[in-house]
Amino acid sequence: MLRILTLTSAIALSAAAAMAEEIKVGVSPGEHAEIMEEVKKVAEPMGLDIDIVEFSDYVVPNQALADGDIQANSFQHKPYLDNQIKDRGFDLVPVADTITTPMGIYSDKIKDMKDLAEGSKVAIPNDPTNGGRALLLLQDLGLIKLADGTGLVPSTLDVVENPKDLSFLELDAAQLPRSLADTDIAIINTNYAIASGLNPKTDSIAMEKADSPYVNIIVVKKGDEDKPWVKTLVEAYHSDDVKKFIEDSYHGTVLTSW
Repeated sequence: MLRILTLTSAIALSAAAAMAEEIKVGVSPGEHAEIMEEVKKVAEPMGLDIDIVEFSDYVVPNQALADGDIQANSFQHKPYLDNQIKDRGFDLVPVADTITTPMGIYSDKIKDMKDLAEGSKVAIPNDPTNGGRALLLLQDLGLIKLADGTGLVPSTLDVVENPKDLSFLELDAAQLPRSLADTDIAIINTNYAIASGLNPKTDSIAMEKADSPYVNIIVVKKGDEDKPWVKTLVEAYHSDDVKKFIEDSYHGTVLTSW
């Protein structure tokens, strides 16, 4: 009898696995990839098999989603998505908030922002929204002033006051940690900082405020937002297990936003 029950259970589990829906979710390296690994574990017994696809930059994941190569992505904040939709015409929609990762300033040359010298080289991301985000952080710190009305996507052309005569080097976000040897400061997204071995809490010399508008999101193609797998993906991400993983793993450098 025990053998029959065991065999029956095994068959049931195999059938459940065979019926599981499979999706591909695009992520960027670092915390987005690490968190999605936990989401995958939670989603599996819920009938959703997540194939995690890592992208090394911020441009390809939305194109891959629009092309149908992946079914969702989890790597960006809404200002970035809005800018991508405006520039590239993507028919993509956010379906859930995920985490907030405050952008930080790092340096191999100085330990305090007050020591930043005139004429310093400043590396920032070269995509419009994260580059603008970096400039807004510098403005919050009183180092530059931006033209009125630039919103969340200012560019270096919008810098109207630059008393320290800072020079800006715009680089692919993934390359910013490597620029520390050649620049005075680099403003780096948390995922790329963590992926390069930097600790945002202990290694950064300045951080974005916690109330920034850059909450990250899960994004799908328009028309997919009401599909059952989307609901399962969001429920798995917003689970207590995933929240605990984030709190235990990042100790306040990555914040849950649900």
